[in-house]
Amino acid sequence: MSIYTLYKSIIFRLAQSISTIIHHIKHYFFPKKPKTQKMVLSEASPESSELTVPCTFASRYVRTSLPRFKMPETSIPKEAAYQIINDELMLDGNPRLNLASFVTTWMEPECDKLIMASINKNYVDMDEYPVTTELQNRCVNIIAHLFNAPLGDSETAVGVGTVGSSEAIMLAGLAFKRKWQNKRKAEGKPCDKPNIVTGANVQVCWEKFARYFEVELKEVKLTEGYYVMDPVKAVEMVDENTICVAAILGSTLNGEFEDVKLLNDLLSKKNKETGWETPIHVDAASGGFIAPFLYPELEWDFRLPLVKSINVSGHKYGLVYAGIGWVIWRSKEDLPEELIFHINYLGADQPTFTLNFSKGSSQVIAQYYQLIRLGHEGYRNIMENCWANAKVLKEGLENTGRFTIVSKDIGVPLVAFSLKDRSLHNEFEISDYLRKYGWIVPAYTMAPDAQHVTVLRVVIREDFSHTLADRIVTDIQKVLHELDALPSKIAPATTADEKKVREITDAWKKFVQRKKTGVC
Repeated sequence: MSIYTLYKSIIFRLAQSISTIIHHIKHYFFPKKPKTQKMVLSEASPESSELTVPCTFASRYVRTSLPRFKMPETSIPKEAAYQIINDELMLDGNPRLNLASFVTTWMEPECDKLIMASINKNYVDMDEYPVTTELQNRCVNIIAHLFNAPLGDSETAVGVGTVGSSEAIMLAGLAFKRKWQNKRKAEGKPCDKPNIVTGANVQVCWEKFARYFEVELKEVKLTEGYYVMDPVKAVEMVDENTICVAAILGSTLNGEFEDVKLLNDLLSKKNKETGWETPIHVDAASGGFIAPFLYPELEWDFRLPLVKSINVSGHKYGLVYAGIGWVIWRSKEDLPEELIFHINYLGADQPTFTLNFSKGSSQVIAQYYQLIRLGHEGYRNIMENCWANAKVLKEGLENTGRFTIVSKDIGVPLVAFSLKDRSLHNEFEISDYLRKYGWIVPAYTMAPDAQHVTVLRVVIREDFSHTLADRIVTDIQKVLHELDALPSKIAPATTADEKKVREITDAWKKFVQRKKTGVC
C-alpha cells in the first residue's frame, strides 16, 4: 500500500469517526420523533469503513485487497477465494451455542452425503428428477398420517414441500382467502374485506401474509401470565369476514401450545349459530414434530373437524437443516383448484402450488432420510431427550433464586425465564454479557398487552446436551456476579437532566425493538 493510499485511508476513517460522533451528539440532545421506518434490503456494515476486503492467509496466493462492494476486475486463485471467505466466517457465532434459533444445526454424516450428492438438483424439474418428486410425495403422506388426516387406504394426501413455514403459511392463507371469496361471491355478498384472527404472539410471517395479501389481522392481546391466544376471546372476534382462525402449536415467545381443542369446540358452536363455517389453521412450525411423539393423546390436528390445514417446519424439530417446510390440507376440497398451476415447459404436465419456483432438492431428500431413519421410536427418543435437558436447565435456573420460569412443562422444549428483581439490571444486559462466553441467548419483550414483561429464552435442540445445560447455568451465574458488582444502569432518575436522558433511552429502546420476534 502506498503512502498516499495509507494517508487517504486514515483521513477517511477520521472523517467517518467525527461524523459519527456528531451524529450521536445531535440525536442525544435533540431527539426527533422517529419517522416511518423504511425497509432496508441491504446495507453496509456501520462498523466498517474499509472499502476493501483484506487478505490474511490468502496473501500466500494474492497480494492485493479485494473491493468490498464491487466485483473485482480480475480473477483470483480458488485457494485465495476460499481462504478469504473462510477467514471472515471465523467471526460468525458457533451454531451449537446459538440458543436463539429453533433451526437444526446438526445432522448425521450419512445425511450430509445425501445432501451434497443432490445439491445440484432443481426440485421443480419433476420430469427430470422423478425419484425426488416421489420422495417429496412420500414425505407429504407420512406427515399427513402423522397429523391424523382422514385418508382412506388408497387416498393420497394433499400437501406440498416449501422453503419453510413462512411460505407454507402464505399458501395456506391464500387457500383460505380464495375459498372465502368464492363462497361470498356465490352468495352475492361483498368479498373485499377479509380478516384473519390470531393471537398477538404469532410469528412475524403472519403479519407478512396479512400485509402482502391484503387481509386484516385481528390479534387477541395477551395478558401477564397468559402468553398465548385465548380461544374465548378469539371466537368473540370472529365475524362473517373471517377467513380462518390461526392457532399456534408452540408459541415462539414461550413454547406453549395453544388450546386448539377448545378453540374447535367454541368455534363449532358459533358456526352453528351463524352459519359462517369459519375454519382453523394450525401453525405447528415448532410443535408439529413434537406433539405426535410426546403427547399423542393431545387433540390439535385433523382429528378436530374444523382444522383444515397445518404447516410444520422440517428444519426445526423435523431435524433437517434450514430450508424445508410443509403444508398439509385436510382434503382436496380445502385447496381451491384455481390456485394450482399446470406447466409443461420442463418436459411434462406438472402441477405446482408454490410462491417460489426453483429450489434445491437436498432438504426434501434429507427430510425423507430422517423420517425413515428415525421412525416413531427415534423421534420420540430425541424429543424426550430434549425435554430432559430442558428440565436440567430449568432446575439450574430455579436454583439460582434469581429467575421466574415463564415457559410451560408441556410444549416446545425450551426454557423462557425472567429476572425476579429488575431494579438494578435487566434481561438485555444478561443477554449481552453471555455473548462474552460464546452464548447467543435472546432477550425480548412479550407481545401486546404483556409488553412490559421481558424474557430470556433458551431453545433446546437435539445438539444441546446435559453438559451444555450445566455450563450455561454456570456462565449465567458468572454474569449475574459480574453485573451485581457494577453500578446499576437503570437506577431511578432524580434530576431533570437524568429524567431527560431516561426518556430518550426508553424511547430509543421502543423504537429499535421489533414488535414480533423473527427468530425461527
